[in-house]
Amino acid sequence: MTELLFIVQEDEQGLHARAADYSIFAEADTLVHLRDEVRDAINCHFEDPAARPAFAWLHFVKEEVIPLGQ
Repeated sequence: MTELLFIVQEDEQGLHARAADYSIFAEADTLVHLRDEVRDAINCHFEDPAARPAFAWLHFVKEEVIPLGQ
C-alpha cells in the first residue's frame, strides 16, 4: 500500500478526517493542524515505518441542505 484516502468534513467544532479503509481518525481546528494530526495518526496506526503508506489523500466533502419549500 502506498497511499491512504481520508474523508474530511467540517462542522462547528472544526475539521474531522477519517481513513476510508482503516480505523484512523484525526481532528483539528485548521487545515494546517489537520495535516499534522493525520500524519501523527498514521504514524501511530502503522508503528512499523516500512508498513506506512507514502501518501495520504485528503478528500473534502461538503454537505449542503437546500430548502424545497412551496
